[in-house]
Amino acid sequence: MSAGLLCKRLARGLACVIVAPCVAICRLTGLVIGRQRAFAGWSQAFALLPGVCGCYLRWAFYRWTLARCGRDGEIGFGTIFSRDTAEIEDGAYIGAYCVLGDVTVRRNALIASGVSIPSGRRQHPLDPAGGDRKSAEQAGERIIIGENAWIGERAVVMASVGKDSVIGAGAVVVRPIPAGSVAAGVPARVIRTVAQASPPENVGLNSEGEDAGPDV
Repeated sequence: MSAGLLCKRLARGLACVIVAPCVAICRLTGLVIGRQRAFAGWSQAFALLPGVCGCYLRWAFYRWTLARCGRDGEIGFGTIFSRDTAEIEDGAYIGAYCVLGDVTVRRNALIASGVSIPSGRRQHPLDPAGGDRKSAEQAGERIIIGENAWIGERAVVMASVGKDSVIGAGAVVVRPIPAGSVAAGVPARVIRTVAQASPPENVGLNSEGEDAGPDV
């Protein structure tokens, strides 16, 4: 084992010890105000921790509290989870200022900054009688971001994205995207497959499906 890898593992272990009291308080508070509300509050608090230390402490908190959190990966500054049912697999990268609900992020998926992944499209169903929408029974669904998928800057993802797919910056995904697809637009539509795409420097797409340089 290299010295760098050993240091990272030691840092992650130390971070798990440091956040343990916060995890205990979160769980105790959940008995009073509800598990999800308590979790969301602590998620917001850990989102504000800056720098490398913040990355390690965020990972450690989610290692304790999410349904699943891989052994490595990164969760950026300002990113929050609304549900502790989320699952993050090994090697996943989640950028800054993302908002995630009931989601599974597969191995080595990359989510750029400012991405929103709510729990499906029907969290707040319409009530023809004009009732209180906040109190209506929600119909959330788990969104799956496939292995090695790439979600572009400021995208809104309300349906699952297949393995190896690319979602352009600013896209709004309302229907499932097949594996190996490049999709962009509002609503997002498949414009080609990854196999048909140009080299990596040309797969950055804006919300209209036009090439937008190397960054998504």
